[in-house]
Amino acid sequence: MEPGKASNRSAGKAESQLRKGVLEYCVLALMREGPRYGVELLRELEDSGALATSQGTVYPLLSRLRRDELVETNWRESPSGPPRRYYELTDAGRAALAEFARIWPGFRDAVDHFLVPPQGRTQSSGGAQ
Repeated sequence: MEPGKASNRSAGKAESQLRKGVLEYCVLALMREGPRYGVELLRELEDSGALATSQGTVYPLLSRLRRDELVETNWRESPSGPPRRYYELTDAGRAALAEFARIWPGFRDAVDHFLVPPQGRTQSSGGAQ
């Protein structure tokens, strides 16, 4: 095995798992201010960097959100091409987003507690403690 290969694979897996865990709520948050169409959502996620994903991920997610009645859709004419399907939050979608926003800071802080060393504490240079 080449040096660094396992750690690169682990980092990619960790990022992928984190993205999967929050993507649904980030998509809902993008619809908070109003209806969005699929490619628009993809562009916004791509612009974020860490949340960049593919149509093969976003469109099945949007279908599931629709089935779960967190979003509703409607078709609108486009000034530059065929009609577009717009996705809009339902009351249930707003409630799900609000619940995620409520629990996220505590979750983030709990993870940070383990990942960020406390100020002033240094790692020991030797054996077990």
